[in-house]
Amino acid sequence: MLPQAFTDRMKDMLGKEYDDFIKSYEEPKKQALRLNPLKGESGRFLELCPFSLSNVIWAEEGYYFEDADRPGKHPYHEAGVYYIQEASAMVPVTFLEAKPGERILDLCAAPGGKSTQIAAAMKGQGILVCNEIHPARAKILSENVERMGVSNAIVVSHTPDELAEHFPGYFDRILVDAPCSGEGMFRKNEDACSEWSPENVLMCGERQDEILDAAAEMLCPGGRLVYSTCTFAPCENEGSISRFLQRHPEFRILPVTKSEGMSKGNPEWAEVPAEGIEKTIRLWPHKIKGEGHYAAVLQKDGVIPAGERRSKYGLEKSESSKDYQEFLSFQKECLKTEYEGVFVRFGEQLYLLPQQAPSLRGLKVLRPGLHLGTIKKNRFEPSHALALALHEEDAYQSIELSAGESLIKAYLTGQTFPVSDKGGWCLITVDGYSIGWGKAAGGILKNHYPKGLRKSW
Repeated sequence: MLPQAFTDRMKDMLGKEYDDFIKSYEEPKKQALRLNPLKGESGRFLELCPFSLSNVIWAEEGYYFEDADRPGKHPYHEAGVYYIQEASAMVPVTFLEAKPGERILDLCAAPGGKSTQIAAAMKGQGILVCNEIHPARAKILSENVERMGVSNAIVVSHTPDELAEHFPGYFDRILVDAPCSGEGMFRKNEDACSEWSPENVLMCGERQDEILDAAAEMLCPGGRLVYSTCTFAPCENEGSISRFLQRHPEFRILPVTKSEGMSKGNPEWAEVPAEGIEKTIRLWPHKIKGEGHYAAVLQKDGVIPAGERRSKYGLEKSESSKDYQEFLSFQKECLKTEYEGVFVRFGEQLYLLPQQAPSLRGLKVLRPGLHLGTIKKNRFEPSHALALALHEEDAYQSIELSAGESLIKAYLTGQTFPVSDKGGWCLITVDGYSIGWGKAAGGILKNHYPKGLRKSW
């Protein structure tokens, strides 16, 4: 039940291809997941793999799965081994080309698929700021960042303009996966279809202009900006980029290597097409195994500045070590790895920010880096986030459970079970992938899997 105004416009846009485009809506949607290299090498997972997978050609860690696989119901999902993500949605971060050690912003980040894809490319090195204006969606973003074992992300909730006040010229790379009319998701999401209107398309285009202007202010000279939408509307795609380049001549469109099935942007679909608009990318559901998407890769004039770059209020200062002695004791007793960075404490809660982290002053922060745990009187209780960020070899004590046995399901529902040769904190793993904590005493493992995550299996 596609809106008439939508189909009329698509006929004008696609001409002879329109029939193939419409037929694609009769086909089942393609489902995909993206492996998380922060949890380990993909080759090992593929050896263990319980699913029927085939490659997503434009994303190294992307794979299609079959309806019968149900990866969201598998313990590996709870361990953050992969993220269920629509295949076309993996394209923008591929073109972002994130690297370890950089300062990167995901400006419209919820629910977190692209943020965690960026984090995987950064390999835990550098500073990743993930922003979502809506608090409820920002909470989901924060939860997904935690599940995927990301240690160097700061999750905040601001308007783009507010964020630009804190980070002028700060970031090496920025992803703007802009809020849009969602036309590319009509096959996947019926709500997107029912909420569509020509008026909403125009409103989205105006909002995208504001978001892109804020992003331009936050990008350093020589930096890369990737803009993406999941809509077909020219106003929000070639139109948005053309209007942006009229306002910001210091940017230019970069050419990218397109995978099979990807199409060029069309200059005829912009009122005043920008130079190079044909270098932008369109993904059509009748040409690829995925939903509709658009992406543009832009570069700001200049050279990325060497040396330290500061946000509005400079760098965040670390707590004195006397304020987290309990964690240091836990680290010495339970972990083979030593954490370095900027330790920040909020009441009983202890977090670790990356080195050279920006000041949190004036920011609405949901997750300031890696949540290490809770400092209580004379003891430290490690967080679930810390467990998910660790590898089996990082802990002195670990207990390996198997995805194919009932014990892992018992653990995920909060049950205790006997252990004969352990005492104290133990990292629980499923087939070698960290999934939570347990504390052994008196031959019993007390279950520390978070109550809010427990469910029937």
